Order: sequence, then structure tokens, then C-alpha cells
Amino acid sequence: MARPADRNPDNVPGDWYVDLRCIDCGASPHVAPGLIDHVGNRCVFVRQPVTDSEIVQAWRAVDVCPTSSVGAPVSLTRPPHIFPIEVASGVYLCGHNSPDSYGAHSWLVTRPGGNLLIDSPRYTRRLLPAIDELGGVSLVLLTHRDDVADAEKWADRYGAEVVIHRADASAAPFATRIVEGTEPSQLADDVTVVPVPGHTRGSVVYLVDSRAFTGDSLAWDPAAGDLYAFRDACWYSWPEQAASLHRLSRHRFTQFFAGHGRWSPPSTADDMARRLAAYSARM
Repeated sequence: MARPADRNPDNVPGDWYVDLRCIDCGASPHVAPGLIDHVGNRCVFVRQPVTDSEIVQAWRAVDVCPTSSVGAPVSLTRPPHIFPIEVASGVYLCGHNSPDSYGAHSWLVTRPGGNLLIDSPRYTRRLLPAIDELGGVSLVLLTHRDDVADAEKWADRYGAEVVIHRADASAAPFATRIVEGTEPSQLADDVTVVPVPGHTRGSVVYLVDSRAFTGDSLAWDPAAGDLYAFRDACWYSWPEQAASLHRLSRHRFTQFFAGHGRWSPPSTADDMARRLAAYSARM
């Protein structure tokens, strides 16, 4: 729970607040845009929620925060079904981000061949009934070593296979399928894994139909209206990451969903390929 005694003084006055334990992972502004923003290397409320929809967004910020730093009025009752939320057809933001992955997002993809959990949220009773209702999980797909979090617990609950690249496999010794090398490979008819070494040596992108799940290799900058990657948080090789993203531009997808950073708006495959090629050249 958030700590009123540690309330950040940069919050606007009101009952909703963020405390000083915030690690500025950036997750809460993604689900409460216009209410929460970055001030002084932490997130704070820049405007108090007023409408019913804004109050739901503020509750989402409570449940997305990995450090439990977002405080709600004690008089309010938590609404049901805060997470997961469907942000695109069949793509759900899980919320309940883990401190073990520095607050990275994770994603549930529903599909007839079995649902996919891409990276891992915290294993929590608040999320279990909703994922059960959506059909559980058949594959847990890990994009890299940083965002493993509670993947083993989710896999155990559903008897799901776990996929990770060989170079990052020490972070998930429970994994049942290991990706090798740098060439793309098929995990299922509609699921392709594309190795993208750079952020970590074993980073991968998963392509599911026309969508990509990029982990910490690629995100969307809404201010610039374009792609970006985290040079200051590149743990293996920035030149390798640039080369990897250039190779990724040869694959066809229309939208991507990041671990850290925002997910992209839908576009065309040609536009996404053009943006990727141009951005990787600038890198």
C-alpha cells in the first residue's frame, strides 16, 4: 500500500497521490494519462481524477505500480476488473507490474490455439480469475532475462511451456523451450520468434499474426510520434541492437507492444518497416 507519510510533495493537492518510493518506471502514466506524469525523476499526480472514467484510470495506476506507491482515497471502494484491459483486439495489458522487472508491462494474447503470456506480471489473486475466465495460458513467452518476474508461477498454474533465448536462459532455468542462434523460427503457425540481441544478448521479439511484442528492445515515443530504444539501458551492445532492429524491419507487423515504454498506435506494415529502417540507421 502507498504510504501517506511518504507522499511526494510534488503531487497536486487532493486525495490521490504517489509516494516517494516511486522508481519512475513510467507505467502509471501509461494507464492514467493526463492524471499522472513525470516530475523530478518520479511520477506524481498532476491532476486529480474527477469523472468516473478518470477514477478507473487512477485505480489502474494503483494496480500497475510495482512499488505500491499510488495512493487512493480510503473512502473509495475498488471497482472490479481493473486488469487485464484489452488495448487492441485480443491483446490485454496485464497490469500488476513486478518490481523484479523494474515495472515492465506484460501482455496476454488470446487466440484459438491457446493464449500467450508475454513476459510476466506479479502472481496475484487479483489477476487470476480474469485470466482463468479468458482461458488461461498455454505458452509463456519471455522477451529477455530482465522481465522473467513470476513466470514460473504462472507456468505452473496453467501447465504452460516457457520460451526464452539460450543466451538469457540462466534467468529462467525452468524454461521448457530454448530459442537458439539469431535466425527467426516458428513457435506455432501464427507465432514467430525473432532474436534481436542488443538490449541483452538473448533479447527476442515475438510476432503474433500482425502484432509484435518487443520487450525492452523497442518502444513508442508519443511526443515525437516515432520509435525509440533505450540507449542508457542497453546492457549488451547498442550497435548489435541497431543491427537487430534493422533485421526486424524485414518482418511485417502493424503494431507493437513494449515492456518498458508505450505501445505503438496501429499503422501499416509498410509504414512500420520504413520507420524501423530509418530509426535503426539513426541509431
